[in-house]
Amino acid sequence: MGIYDRDYIHSDYRGPGTPQMRLMLPRMTPAVKWLLIINIAVFVPAYLIPALDNFLTVWFSVYPSTLLRALQPWRLISYQFLHAGVMHVLFNMLILYFFGPLLERLWGTRRFAVFYLVCGAMGGLVYPLLVLSNVLRPLPLIGASGAIFGMLAAGAVLFPGLRVFFMGIFPMSLRTLAILLAVLSLLKFAGDHNRGGEAAHLAGMAAGIAYDLGRPWLEARAMQQKKGAWQRRIQNERQFQAEVDRILDKVHASGVNSLTRSEKSILREATQREQQERR
Repeated sequence: MGIYDRDYIHSDYRGPGTPQMRLMLPRMTPAVKWLLIINIAVFVPAYLIPALDNFLTVWFSVYPSTLLRALQPWRLISYQFLHAGVMHVLFNMLILYFFGPLLERLWGTRRFAVFYLVCGAMGGLVYPLLVLSNVLRPLPLIGASGAIFGMLAAGAVLFPGLRVFFMGIFPMSLRTLAILLAVLSLLKFAGDHNRGGEAAHLAGMAAGIAYDLGRPWLEARAMQQKKGAWQRRIQNERQFQAEVDRILDKVHASGVNSLTRSEKSILREATQREQQERR
């Protein structure tokens, strides 16, 4: 799949008043760089040493051949860094290289890395459920495709007009490409071709779309929680200061010896706070 046309890409941001974007080959971003390095560093020795490849597949793929293996949590992350062949890893890493920096610059390194791994993990969660439901046979599931498809789906929601080339030939928008890939995955799943992998693709895409559509609500909720916590803190400070004033009035009227143990403790805390503010 070709990513950009030779005159680069003009993409339309979502929403009115937002500027157009003009991209050349993307500059590497931190999370994308390390994801590329780890994937390649794992793939090359495994490709050259079959015994190592077999070991990694048995212990680090999503392999729900038994209930114990299905419940081993590290596999949800580790399987994303294993690949079945050169074209498999090449396709995934090319998409990551071209589209990853777009999302990482938009969201920041930490949020992008979490998003990427969660989309991949969703594929790793859905596959064992289908196996345990007797929909699929238990075979090793490997590859970053769930994360990659999630990334493409998120990009299609955020930048629907981004121009890409499918198969290096057919120009289309990123939104059209995402829809096409989803349809192809559904057809392959229905046709009993790589059903586990296609299920992971679709689960990753669903996670990517859900994140994009749910992110404004999550951010608003987080902001509301922060606002509520700040208001509670202000209210607590006011109550504390009112109690300190009451205690000081009591000292003025009746002397220090009239204070209870609790009142003395509050007065010491107020003194400590004042000293810390002066430092």
